[in-house]
Amino acid sequence: MWTLVVFPAVDDVRLQRLQSVSTQLVVINGLNREHALQAIVEADAFFGKITPELLKAAKKLRWVQSPTASLEHYLFPELVEHPCVLSNMRGLFSDVIADHVMGYVLCFARNLHIYLRQQAERKWAPVGDAAAITDFVTAPGTITPMDRAHRHLSDQTLGVVGVGHIGAEIARRAASFGMTVIGVDPHPRDIPEAHLTVWSMNRLPDLLAMADYTVIAAPHTPETEGLFDRTLMKQMKPSAILINIGRGAIVRLDDLIAALQANEIAGAALDVCEIEPLPSDHPLWTMPNVIITPHVAAASPRVPERHLETLLENVRRFVNGEPPVTVVDKRQWY
Repeated sequence: MWTLVVFPAVDDVRLQRLQSVSTQLVVINGLNREHALQAIVEADAFFGKITPELLKAAKKLRWVQSPTASLEHYLFPELVEHPCVLSNMRGLFSDVIADHVMGYVLCFARNLHIYLRQQAERKWAPVGDAAAITDFVTAPGTITPMDRAHRHLSDQTLGVVGVGHIGAEIARRAASFGMTVIGVDPHPRDIPEAHLTVWSMNRLPDLLAMADYTVIAAPHTPETEGLFDRTLMKQMKPSAILINIGRGAIVRLDDLIAALQANEIAGAALDVCEIEPLPSDHPLWTMPNVIITPHVAAASPRVPERHLETLLENVRRFVNGEPPVTVVDKRQWY
């Protein structure tokens, strides 16, 4: 028999699904801290928010399942050193977040962020050379047909920093729009369906020099914290857009403001910020070349069912003596 402790407690539906995985599994729903502390002593597995106190009480713990994909707020030194296997919830949000990123890309390519603001003001004002497009159509040759304010996506390059599940899906989405896609990751490899060869991280300067859109899809780790500072942003094209759907701690907001004010980059789209919630008086709110969404890139009605299926699959695998599908390296935080 195997014992799985769940804390905080899950609802009855999830509890029944967990209990149905195997007749060899006993699931204990931790009702409170004291109950969880008592139950984990002889537990083989744990799902939920484990703490140093709970880990210290455990005598037989072999596997811990995090309820989240990110681990920067989950890990602690004792858990890293413990021999238990740790798994997370990665892979649930890839398509959802990739859609969000392409929404940002399309907004900047077509100036939708500007037109939406103008709509609120009832203002009809085509951006840049767009005002002359009608004249060009009716009288060919009278103007140059290049619209400097609007971007043609198939002429653009999108760079992905951190090509995991999410980064790879972003690359596939961008490639389907005809964009050139480049990427860097600690684990270089080919992703044929995205027409992408992922470079090692030492080629990040090359990516920044080439990309019209730089998308941060990396996790928060000791190596990525504060990675995008003013020095790094200066390596981007002045016409480039910085997009962060990874973790807020990766981009130094003060440096981003300085880079935008100095026209060192053309704009930014942020779903995650170094400070959350972003204070109402923060300068980024009023910058016309910035799009801010409140950490909602992963929001989808499909995510809860995927979350449960990942948990159930990992429980099945544990009972059968197999490693979880989402095992992580505790020392690398992913």
